[in-house]
Amino acid sequence: MSLQQNPQAPSPEAENQSQEQPQQEAYVSSWQEPEKIDPKSLNLKEEVVQLNRTAKVVKGGRRFSFAALVVVGDGNGYVGVGFGKANEVPEAISKAAEDGKKNLIKVPMRGRTIPHALIGEFGAARVMLKPASEGTGLIAGPGVRTVLTLAGVHDILTKVIGTNNKINVVKATVQGLASLYNVEHIAKLRGRTVPELFGKEAPQAPAPAEQEYDTSAFSGEGKE
Repeated sequence: MSLQQNPQAPSPEAENQSQEQPQQEAYVSSWQEPEKIDPKSLNLKEEVVQLNRTAKVVKGGRRFSFAALVVVGDGNGYVGVGFGKANEVPEAISKAAEDGKKNLIKVPMRGRTIPHALIGEFGAARVMLKPASEGTGLIAGPGVRTVLTLAGVHDILTKVIGTNNKINVVKATVQGLASLYNVEHIAKLRGRTVPELFGKEAPQAPAPAEQEYDTSAFSGEGKE
């Protein structure tokens, strides 16, 4: 006599995993791997933001070395920051520039400003970046202004929150620019156009169906 086994009901954990899987697939499909940027194909400019001199006391006296913070960019959406140390100033600047070219990022733009507001963070430094209307200009301090100028941003509002250390402030600005979302990509994920995303064009909604009223009950009014 054979015994029939009843099919077991799926456990709550299995149901949760099945519900989470489509969300994970959607997240993976929306994530894009950062593109590799070839610095040789860009017309990059370099600007020194900070140059520090340090001294080490040895038996024969003091030995000096230099640390340079350099921002590189083409003024058209590509920017990077590098840090270099050496015993001579030109060598430190050269090392920092090469380091910046290895860390180039692509900055999404919307006209002359950034697509949306955000706060970049690095260490104890926080930098608020907020898009501005055309003609506003660069409202920023020295370190943040250098990064935004070489990135090609012309109109923006910024504020440094926390420490004023230039190294952390510059790196927080670059981190914020690297965290910006592309407008076309977000509009595609939401199933809308770019004007609809920013409220310039109302989304097309189906027209409401006209209701028909039965007027036969009122046809006899006013007649004797």
